[in-house]
Amino acid sequence: METEHSEPSWRILLISAAGCGICTLLGIWFERFPGLDNLSHASYAAAFLLGGWDAAVDAYDRLKRFTLDIHFLMLAVAIGGAAMGSGWEGGALLFLFSLSNALEGLAEARTEREIRSLFNDAPKTATLVADDGSGRTVAADSLVPGQHIRILPDHQYPADARVVSGQSAADESSLTGESEPVEKQPGDTLFGGTLNTYGPLLAEVLRPPAESAHARIIRLIRDAQASKAPSQRFTDRFGTRYTVGLLGATLAMFFVWHFVMKIPAFTASGEERSAFYRAMTLLVVCSPCALVISIPSAVLTGIAAGARRGILFRGGIALESLATITRLAVDKTGTLTKGELVLTGIEARQPGGEDEVLRVAATLCRQSTHPVSRAVANAWLQRHGSDAPPAAALTSLPGQGLRAELDGQDILLGRRTLFPDHVWVQALPDPEPGLTEVLVVHGETAGRILLRDGLRPEAAGLIDQLHGQGIRVTMLTGDRPQAAELVARELHLDDARAGLTPEGKVAAIQEWRAAGERVAMVGDGVNDAPSLAAADVSIGMGLRGSDAVLEQADVILTQDKLERVLEALVLSRRCRAVIRQNVAVSLGVVLLLAVSALGSWIPLPLGVLGHEGSTVIVVLNSLRLLWR
Repeated sequence: METEHSEPSWRILLISAAGCGICTLLGIWFERFPGLDNLSHASYAAAFLLGGWDAAVDAYDRLKRFTLDIHFLMLAVAIGGAAMGSGWEGGALLFLFSLSNALEGLAEARTEREIRSLFNDAPKTATLVADDGSGRTVAADSLVPGQHIRILPDHQYPADARVVSGQSAADESSLTGESEPVEKQPGDTLFGGTLNTYGPLLAEVLRPPAESAHARIIRLIRDAQASKAPSQRFTDRFGTRYTVGLLGATLAMFFVWHFVMKIPAFTASGEERSAFYRAMTLLVVCSPCALVISIPSAVLTGIAAGARRGILFRGGIALESLATITRLAVDKTGTLTKGELVLTGIEARQPGGEDEVLRVAATLCRQSTHPVSRAVANAWLQRHGSDAPPAAALTSLPGQGLRAELDGQDILLGRRTLFPDHVWVQALPDPEPGLTEVLVVHGETAGRILLRDGLRPEAAGLIDQLHGQGIRVTMLTGDRPQAAELVARELHLDDARAGLTPEGKVAAIQEWRAAGERVAMVGDGVNDAPSLAAADVSIGMGLRGSDAVLEQADVILTQDKLERVLEALVLSRRCRAVIRQNVAVSLGVVLLLAVSALGSWIPLPLGVLGHEGSTVIVVLNSLRLLWR
């Protein structure tokens, strides 16, 4: 059965199926009254036209390419039934066949609707800002990198851009599924297709609209829908060769029934089970409609269900393969941790001077973009609600720290090597593993600030749940062994490998694969791209990750949330289970009906009902992936 029902739409097919059913019932009714044969024949003819036109169009198109499919088989059986004088059986077959086609189209339309609902239509125009500040409306497709655009509140961003001036928040729910607006200020990235909530922004275009994150996600989903899962290799065999083989087997059985078993070739009524009647029954029950649609319907629905949850599978291969993993390798920074340093403690040389140590440090750090400086400046801002006043004459000391002036005195901030003559520094114990220390001296004010890369709050629970799913979790990191051991202990990891280069991460993955394990790798940075490529399944974290990861990953989590990994695994396993159920039902029904038809134990109407009923069952079973 075909899997593309955009044209004609499923609604047209459903109306045609309903008309076919009504006309078939009218034909049966008119047969009961003498003298109404013409009306009965006309009703059956109308039923054949309404129920068979779509199959006829498809069969004709394929015949022009010298191929045969299930539509040809259904038409052959329906015409055969009419030739036997069993018009109602042919009408019933076409009714059920067109109804199952309509339901299949409905399933695909539902899948398509789920995907389209993820995204608002991209804006068609944009406000281009000239050097003198004036603006004019242009087509969004004409935007090029480097141009400045203005985005007003309640307007969508026409392209990926970087904020130049202004402050607002972006509703990125259509892109990442994040329900809370994301604050935007100068330097932040805007994603095309998302919504500006409250403040006007001036932004610089980063890439053309056709290459925006919004457009890339849509392409990813479309490409995924077009790709085939490993299980589909099984059902791909049921094409022209199978159809020709089935026709040949049916013809052979006709000769056996007629010439060997001496059953009449034709009779006036199909009820007498002539050889031709039995052949038509065999042809119906052996047509693999349900088997052909069983896997594509589950794969397409699984991809749509994932997209609705912010999980983008790059095709059926990724969807099925994720269910088979036995080990999950995860990067530390930005994956298990937030990738941002947070303040954990302040130690002042003079008791009670902790807040002054932080203030002095923040006067320098607010002017630096280094991760340590950002963490210190943010800690002051969170505690006091405003930035610390800036220091003067800021100077960077490469590899050591910062120097500046405040209140006429020098400030030094940085590593221990910056303070070789300070006795109190030598007396300080080394920070605990996993902690980063920053020393600061300003006259009588001196102390150290302790920072660490904060663990994601959901990480420990997620790893415990993965263990419950039978997955071993290993952390691969380039960090120091002590820091890695601390994280591994806190998160209950099975294993942690520290001090790894990108090549070392690849070697670890190859080692596991050589031992027979199926490995998935989760990462978000450029340095993760080689190990993602080496894994059986690669998972990219967040659309804000590097382009290298987004291009490489088999599964992309649009939200920067670690728990989506577990959701992706559960969905993959559910989809794999649905595929197995569908194949078992469809193949089982075909075998059961085929044996019954060969033994002449089943009439054509019951064979039709079993054949088309199994198709409806597998389609509805696939739709469960969307409903749950």
